[in-house]
Amino acid sequence: MSRRGTRVVLEPALLAELAASRAEVVAALAGDQPVYGVNTGMGALSGVRLDAEAQSRHQDTLMAGRAVGSAPWLRRDQARAVLAARLRTLLHPAAGVSPELCLQLAELLNADVVPAIPARGSGAAGEILPLAHAGAVLIGTGQALDDAGRAVEAGSALAAAGLRPRSFRAKEGIAFLQGVPGLTGLAVLAGADVRVLVDQVIAVAGAAQGVTGASTDPLRPEFAVGDEHLRTLNAALLIARGDGPVRALQAPVSFRVTGPALAVVVRAVEALEAAVERALIGVTDSPAFLDGRFYGSAGFAGTDLVAACGALTSALVHLAEVGAARLHRLLDPAVTGLPKQLSDAPGLHAGMVGVHKRAAGVVHRMRRFAMPALVGAVETSSGQEDVQSFGFEAAECLGEAIDGLRDVLACELLAVHQAQLLSAAASQAQLSSAAMAAILPAGTLPAGTADRPFGRDLDTLIDLLRSGWSSSAR
Repeated sequence: MSRRGTRVVLEPALLAELAASRAEVVAALAGDQPVYGVNTGMGALSGVRLDAEAQSRHQDTLMAGRAVGSAPWLRRDQARAVLAARLRTLLHPAAGVSPELCLQLAELLNADVVPAIPARGSGAAGEILPLAHAGAVLIGTGQALDDAGRAVEAGSALAAAGLRPRSFRAKEGIAFLQGVPGLTGLAVLAGADVRVLVDQVIAVAGAAQGVTGASTDPLRPEFAVGDEHLRTLNAALLIARGDGPVRALQAPVSFRVTGPALAVVVRAVEALEAAVERALIGVTDSPAFLDGRFYGSAGFAGTDLVAACGALTSALVHLAEVGAARLHRLLDPAVTGLPKQLSDAPGLHAGMVGVHKRAAGVVHRMRRFAMPALVGAVETSSGQEDVQSFGFEAAECLGEAIDGLRDVLACELLAVHQAQLLSAAASQAQLSSAAMAAILPAGTLPAGTADRPFGRDLDTLIDLLRSGWSSSAR
């Protein structure tokens, strides 16, 4: 996906290929055959033929009547990802769009003109409703997002960037509304976020195991026969734990199952990335131009991506549950050998008990998203049948799981930090140098272990995690 500051360049050879495929489409449209969404209405009105005058306006008006969403909008980075995915899929010759349309999308990305795309209320019929908002920006109507994420008039945003609106030509409007580039772009961002979170969980969970002196038995490579993901993750957890002595015969269950829970997440994110690749290179247009003819398709369904998003969401919820359980064990002096609730003055100060309560509340909320109903049948457009997946809802559920896991991990990270400070104060020689080392950069949190408004600390840690901090930054 195109990140802000990265220029998008379309090579001359690619533009020539687009021009050739576009010429074939224009020639095929010269006849009298009905072509869905080009010389006919859409949905239940597909039986209505449009005259030449109506056809000249139709590709633009497709956007106007379908831009029915409103705030909350996608974040700027999310909307850019949608635009970048749309550009990538329009490069397929089956879309039949002109090189000029693709160049216009590249110009929007390079000028950082970001469409205001509704995050919710996408309804049925694929992603037509949110994509209509993105398409409306190209023709100078609709809204764009300013640097603060507020919606402004698209015409003004284009003018400020030195760009001019451009009308959609024959078939370009219907092509712009087809497929699932929205979920595709959002899935790319989500997958990258999860990859970072996996490294962060390894760093924090490993440190938790080190500070408690948890047994290293479950991390032995023999337990990962036939599972290279688990072998790699356990090895990383072992390094993060350090070489300190073991305090008990058995580590708490939550510590023992951290590796397998991480392996499930890694496999799920790989499955999502594979679904993204299929979506980016597949034929998702309807009608698609294939072998000189136009064919209808089910490319709007997005079932593959939605199923992968759902699996990853469930895996992340489980990983958060395990993290909250590890945090709970950190409050137990029988596990850590430290004061109850990691309080520097038990009874007078609460220590980390409130922090754990926050984590438990976050996990409870996350469980609502573990089994989202994202595929179904609805009747729309005067009885027209719509059977599809709900991609934007799937992306929202996945985003909630990512944010929730990050929140729980920040709680555990704060508790590990508190445990390390208490360990150092008690001069517990049995702890390894790795466990004693501060996991956080110096000055990240206020000094001391006394009670304070720990919510502010958690805000700091969440921002740190969101910025990409991981074990490599230690």
